[in-house]
Amino acid sequence: MADRLRVALLSYRSKPTCGGQGVYLRHISRELIALGHHVEVFSGQPYPELDEGVVLNKVPSLDLYRDEDPFRTPKPGEYRDWIDALEVATMWTAGFPEPLTFSLRARRELRKRVGDFDVVQDNQTLGYGVLGIAKHFPVVGTIHHPISVDRRIELEAAKGWKKLSMRRWYGFVRMQAYVAPRLNPILTVSESSLADIHRDFHVPEANMRLVPLGVDTRFFHPRPELPKRPGSIVAVASADSPMKGVATLLRAVAKLATEREVNVTVVSRPTPGGPTEKLVAELSLHDKVTFTHGISDTELATLIATSEVSVVPSLYEGFSLPAVEHMACGTPLVASRTGALPEVVGDAAVQVAPGDAEELAAVLRRLLDSPQERAEVGRQGYDRVMERYAWPVVARKTVEAYQEAIRRFRADR
Repeated sequence: MADRLRVALLSYRSKPTCGGQGVYLRHISRELIALGHHVEVFSGQPYPELDEGVVLNKVPSLDLYRDEDPFRTPKPGEYRDWIDALEVATMWTAGFPEPLTFSLRARRELRKRVGDFDVVQDNQTLGYGVLGIAKHFPVVGTIHHPISVDRRIELEAAKGWKKLSMRRWYGFVRMQAYVAPRLNPILTVSESSLADIHRDFHVPEANMRLVPLGVDTRFFHPRPELPKRPGSIVAVASADSPMKGVATLLRAVAKLATEREVNVTVVSRPTPGGPTEKLVAELSLHDKVTFTHGISDTELATLIATSEVSVVPSLYEGFSLPAVEHMACGTPLVASRTGALPEVVGDAAVQVAPGDAEELAAVLRRLLDSPQERAEVGRQGYDRVMERYAWPVVARKTVEAYQEAIRRFRADR
């Protein structure tokens, strides 16, 4: 085994069950511990769920976007310092402050701990404070995909004054584009993301290392002993994000519902009265669509494994861990032909044009009518996951990047 490393993992928000960052943090930290390394996580709210042996250092923000009270106004007694004031001022002027303000708080915390860590991994914060951390520690950056892509897609979907508001919200992308080229190495998850990061953030390709994400097969595996739910479709996707394509899926399901019994479960929490809830009402899908959130890994994996078809209807993905989890459960997958998805799923899923509800409906109809094709596609997906996507492999490749960063830092000193 390589020398034991002391690792600090940074994540500005780490929601345990969706969004990717918290899921990644839990798995990579667990596997680094399994390799014998010491791992401490520094995270803002929402805090991650971590496995035994991983130390959590809470770096609290004002938690302005908590699910039960989003865009809240803090009470005067909650302010602790100038970073808190900056966080609120940015929110009040329609910006998203967390990548910057977390990075400043993390810099402050890590300056107290110089000598305690061999390497720091930044999980897609890319705030100015990370450059301050890099003066004291070797820093490895992680970019699952550049948020510039989200910005582009959401701006295309926005209309009127919302377009101006969206530009302000994504103002932090300029900061990330400044910080990213100054970190070396940077880990990313697919050739598609690598190309996007090079194009949008101007990171030299030579500075990036390709390390795909893994799947936790302790939970995500076929469950042949459980019956499939007839006509069931499942998707794990942020309901209100245009990039995730939930609207396309709902329109496809509406077409199928006119001719057959069909039901779709979306693992997400739509905003009450938001665009997704309005579309469900417009399409008269209240009795066909279920939204669920906050479920355990076992419950999620069981839901996927007992569905007849799974869907990743995104307009873009830098990797898509849900796609890998669907395939690991042996559930036949329909995935958009966009971003890194063709690279991730290969020939082991049925691919459709992103945003095309007609084509998606036709493919879902065909699969629901063909148990034989469902079984074949599900088997191919499972085989692909077992060959390519495992967290222990991800952890070993990540450690190689740590060692590279440490060598470079020492040489520069």
